Amino acid sequence: MRAREAQRVGTLRLVLAAITTAEVGGATARELDDAEEQAVLSREARKRHEAADTYAGANRPELASAERAEAVIIEAYLPRQLDEDQLAALVADAVAQVTETTGAAPGKAQMGQVMKAANAAADGRADGAKLAAAVRSALV
Repeated sequence: MRAREAQRVGTLRLVLAAITTAEVGGATARELDDAEEQAVLSREARKRHEAADTYAGANRPELASAERAEAVIIEAYLPRQLDEDQLAALVADAVAQVTETTGAAPGKAQMGQVMKAANAAADGRADGAKLAAAVRSALV
């Protein structure tokens, strides 16, 4: 606020409102743990990316750039995402873990088991769609 970064302040206010909404949503109000807050931040960043794509498709580049700037601010508070090599190694470990558990190499029918192991290992550092695509390609 003191640095007069209006966009950053506005974005952080929106994120805090989303966290508060998540805390009071449901049957009882509760405080979110770190993983749940991280999920809210990821969801908000994903919303900004989707909105930017929509605005770009509607020929509104000024609104698209504003949404992308908000997404960058939000992503600064998220853990660094895994790159392609790290993601491939993580998926290979998950496949090996499921192979060890079941005694056979997993196929497409065991994608759920591999995704469960991969999601646990990724711990919010990989986008779900990218992770699913990597698992799908590893199980072919």
